[in-house]
Amino acid sequence: MSRGSLAKYVSIQQDESMTFPYFTSRQVFRSALLFFFLLTVLAASSGKSVKMITSWLNPNYGGQTFHKILVIGVAQNLEVRADFEDEMAAQIARLGIETIPGNHILLRPDANVKLDLDYLRGQIRDNHIDAVVVSRLLKVDKKVTIVPSSTYIAPYPYYYSFYGYLGAVYPMVYDPGYTREDTTVSVETNVYATSKPDGDLVWNGVSKSFNPKSAKKIADGLVKEVPKQMEKDGLLPKKVPSN
Repeated sequence: MSRGSLAKYVSIQQDESMTFPYFTSRQVFRSALLFFFLLTVLAASSGKSVKMITSWLNPNYGGQTFHKILVIGVAQNLEVRADFEDEMAAQIARLGIETIPGNHILLRPDANVKLDLDYLRGQIRDNHIDAVVVSRLLKVDKKVTIVPSSTYIAPYPYYYSFYGYLGAVYPMVYDPGYTREDTTVSVETNVYATSKPDGDLVWNGVSKSFNPKSAKKIADGLVKEVPKQMEKDGLLPKKVPSN
């Protein structure tokens, strides 16, 4: 090799040794930006544990205000049900509107025991309740998604040298694929006026929760979103913030 060729070869190797670390750090920086972007998107998309899907207000009750409301949660877990009733009653309460959690005046029998409707009618009558809020699990949908395996190779351009080549193939990532199961839980909430013997439907709302971690998480989301929707539909007046 001539002296000129050797000098040119050394110059090329020096350029590559200087450029390669720069390129690597740039790729890492871009990967970090993408990672934080994905975290931001996921955090925004999972901000609400419960989302209201539909709601309906009986036009015959538009503008009417109820003064004593009973809150009932239908659930197998008695502890979750009681907590839900307490929290929902607190969120629905307004100036001039008294709310009563079901666990304060109703017996809490086993969820598998048939409800005594005559007993319930008597409690509603004796406590002068003019409306009842009832929430129950509507359905649970499960969707299975199969994500196929795949191979990713970092796109390094320096294949002309050993270090460039090794740097390109070393960060190869193999994803063996997996099966993902997504769960959507739908909950129905009804409001009934007690002025008629069998009660009259005043308001209906359906909410959905995507991949909820627990029944408690669903209940916590309901007590936040359902009263907000009732306000939007004109069933409840705006809640005045306490000082």
